[in-house]
Amino acid sequence: MIDQRLIRNFCIIAHIDHGKSTLADRLIERSGGVDRRDFHDQLLDDMELERERGITIKASYVRLRYRARDRQEYLLDLIDTPGHVDFSFEVAKSLQSCEGTLLVVDAAQGVEAQTVANYLLAREHGLTILPVINKIDLGHAEVDRTTREIRQLLQPAPSAISHVSAKEGLGVDDLLERIVQEIPPPGGDPGRPLAGLVFDSTYDSYKGVVVFVRVVDGVLRRGMGLSLMGRKARCEVQELGILTPKPVEVEELSAGEVGYLTANIRHPHDVLAGDTVTETARPVAVPLPGFRRVKPMVFAGVYPAKAQDLETLKTAMEKFSLTDAAFQFAPEQSEALGQGFRCGFLGLLHMEIVQERLEREFGVDLVLTTPSVVYQVKPRHGGILEIENPSKLPPPPAIEEIREPYVEAVALIPADALGTVMDLVKQKRGAHKSTEFLSDTRVKLVVELPLSEILVDFYDRLKSLTRGYGSFDYELIGYRPGQLVRLDLLINGEPCEPLSSIVAKDKAQEKGRLLVERLKGIIPRQLFEVTVQAAVGSHIIARESIRALAKHVTGKCYGGDITRKRKLWERQREGKKRMKQFGRVEIPQDAFLAVFKI
Repeated sequence: MIDQRLIRNFCIIAHIDHGKSTLADRLIERSGGVDRRDFHDQLLDDMELERERGITIKASYVRLRYRARDRQEYLLDLIDTPGHVDFSFEVAKSLQSCEGTLLVVDAAQGVEAQTVANYLLAREHGLTILPVINKIDLGHAEVDRTTREIRQLLQPAPSAISHVSAKEGLGVDDLLERIVQEIPPPGGDPGRPLAGLVFDSTYDSYKGVVVFVRVVDGVLRRGMGLSLMGRKARCEVQELGILTPKPVEVEELSAGEVGYLTANIRHPHDVLAGDTVTETARPVAVPLPGFRRVKPMVFAGVYPAKAQDLETLKTAMEKFSLTDAAFQFAPEQSEALGQGFRCGFLGLLHMEIVQERLEREFGVDLVLTTPSVVYQVKPRHGGILEIENPSKLPPPPAIEEIREPYVEAVALIPADALGTVMDLVKQKRGAHKSTEFLSDTRVKLVVELPLSEILVDFYDRLKSLTRGYGSFDYELIGYRPGQLVRLDLLINGEPCEPLSSIVAKDKAQEKGRLLVERLKGIIPRQLFEVTVQAAVGSHIIARESIRALAKHVTGKCYGGDITRKRKLWERQREGKKRMKQFGRVEIPQDAFLAVFKI
């Protein structure tokens, strides 16, 4: 049994692109965790999508053995976390499995919005926080300014701040010493009944569900009968191991250790992140406190491009929800797209990543509808309805009030961009709450905005207005009434349900005009004329026509009587009328994406 005093469980948290994964690489390299022949950059980012985009999507765990300067060997359980606000649930899960964390800050960028959010999360969990300034090798690094910002953020101010360059390996050895000296060992009693926290899981086609667990009390052994307290399921441990980062089987995991287990669990819905595993023969009386569940903020319809792929998509979503507990789905029926699922996401990047992973990992072509937030509708006959799908909105005469979700957003921006960012906030129906000058060049701006207004392009425009130096974080603060209407798109007079959206009443005409102009350029020309209209209720507010393809039906006629050509033209006209009456317009996926961008 491993001495608990020699275990250190910690994670790395930071704003996006501040160097978490590179620092994890250096820690693995310096501790000798991976053979040099097998080493590569972004070692813990094992998804192809993570390497392509250069971002961490899933929190990754690895065990390292480190011989400190006092010649004592320590076990380091390291978790690398994502930095984007859409994956904050991954950070929250990781923090619950640790006693300490490295708070990494870019020496050139300084403290950013997600730095603040992650620090507050770590403090809420009572973790030991070691501040680290990374990228000190950059020519434009501002170490003194970044140090002042960290000291201002962390109250009481830390006595020591590590200065490292993860890329060059500078300061990493000293940081490893700080980890073993300052992060406390885990608590827990190996003699108590087994209590383990499920912090993640994945699906293996041969082994079934692979469960990642932090043992809080007791000892987890191979062959032990287990109970999953949340799902009330029973199983027997078949394989027990750790990740180094390759799987290595072990006979037992004691209190304070982190590892994985398989137990021939075949149904993905039997395992839930935050559940408690305990021994069936000697169970604990009360389950461990799980994770605070996150509610999806963005909803969209997800449909298979081919109807016969529906069951494949359902199985894929069940397996995918194991690796992403923030993703939710439920069956949905659409007149235009057939059977599919209404899915909940934490944001647009989360939605985009889910779509790409489902298509790549499970080989299913998907069609997504316009993303929407959850609205609260108060009908005239009383009660409150929660509307996720714009097509479910009751007719205007039946509605007394519509409430939309609002967020409190914190933006850290350069001082010279304050005016332009405030203009952007006003365009997005936002309200200023407070302004705080962190330094002569940095401003903390707090505003309140409708969630629907920041879903699509707000972050991109903020980055553009601040020349890439602005950062942004937000949290839901409740629902407020608004003047909102449903904007429908009609294709040849028929409503296209997947393209419906709920918009502010005073912006409906502008958005309707933009949409029909955009769709006119995207929907391919047919053999008949196609009309694209935007409507609010029965009122048409914008219209465009897509001209029919002109087929040269008289191309083979050389000379001769003109009546022959007239007969062919007349037949063509009659055919186009019939097509327009019975034909269906094929709408490409680009049309749905065009709606996202407006």
